[in-house]
Amino acid sequence: MSGKDDERPGEPGTGEDARQDRLRAEIDRLDNEIQALINRRAAQVLEIARLKEAGGGPFYRPEREAQILRRVAERNQGPFPAEDMARIFREIMSSCLSLERRLRVAYLGPEASFTHAAVQVHFGHAVEEVPVATIGEVFRAVDAGQADYGVVPVENSTEGAVNATLDALMNTPLQVCGEVALRIEHHLMSHAGSVGAIRRLYLHPQTRAQCREWLAANLGDAEWVEVASNAEAARRAVDEAGAAAVAGAAAAEHYGLPVLAAGIEEDPENTTRFVVVGHQAAGASGSDKTSVLVSGPNRPGSLLHMLEPFSEAGVNLTKIVSRPARDTLWDYVFFLDLDGHCDDEAVQEALAGVREGGGAVKVLGCYPKA
Repeated sequence: MSGKDDERPGEPGTGEDARQDRLRAEIDRLDNEIQALINRRAAQVLEIARLKEAGGGPFYRPEREAQILRRVAERNQGPFPAEDMARIFREIMSSCLSLERRLRVAYLGPEASFTHAAVQVHFGHAVEEVPVATIGEVFRAVDAGQADYGVVPVENSTEGAVNATLDALMNTPLQVCGEVALRIEHHLMSHAGSVGAIRRLYLHPQTRAQCREWLAANLGDAEWVEVASNAEAARRAVDEAGAAAVAGAAAAEHYGLPVLAAGIEEDPENTTRFVVVGHQAAGASGSDKTSVLVSGPNRPGSLLHMLEPFSEAGVNLTKIVSRPARDTLWDYVFFLDLDGHCDDEAVQEALAGVREGGGAVKVLGCYPKA
């Protein structure tokens, strides 16, 4: 027998070439189908937008997006990794939502900060990003209607709570409606050419704490200058002779700074948690978290009495952090994170128990788990 498919692989016109051509033709067909399906999805989103506008429903539904992304990961059969598949769907949803209205999202900037990366992980790239200089300005921008949502860091796995965010949450009328957990890698970057040529180092206080051993061993003689964000550190180091910054890979790329030492953080699992704040609470997604602020009279056993209702209702507490109350010396308030949505019967029972025991409760928000 003879024929084109029987020719040796690699030669012009061989069967191997024909098989590649058929595969490429199938890829082209699938691309056309994928594109048509994305546009069909976008048309459905626009129809929902018209119904929302007529009925006054919420424009953005974080619980709905969380459910979609979970289903994407659960049904993924490979060979495409589930995480990458979810990232693609995140961008499809972001672009579809922008057809209704482009969200404005404030964040602790400048551009290429870790908080900026958290914005893109949670909202995708089809949003209007609004960098501001401080955590307090993020809250003010959303509260004043200059942004629809804000993203701020709330805790780090190595160094604990971000106090500026906790203090802002005490008094804001905004709701926590989402969270992002982001693996943090710190790099030393500079135009100095070598670590030994660095005379000044710009870095964020949390970054300094997360990299203290490496920095003490290698840059103990340099001047350390603390700044408001990692990206701000990179921005200030870029044009200054002998200056360096500790920041993420995105900042190195954005500001054109060569990385002199990568991964200098002490904990290889170093992770920062960010929260999303807005005017509306998120509905139940099926896998949720609730953040609350509780306080009680300053007397023996007060904290125990405030925590007992959660145990009695079978509600799991995942975090407790104390902060000084702003109105009375030596009084404290407690930030609690717990499993479940604030509409869940068990969560409502626990919060009612705290109030009945004389404690004050402020629900900071209910939102899908990261």
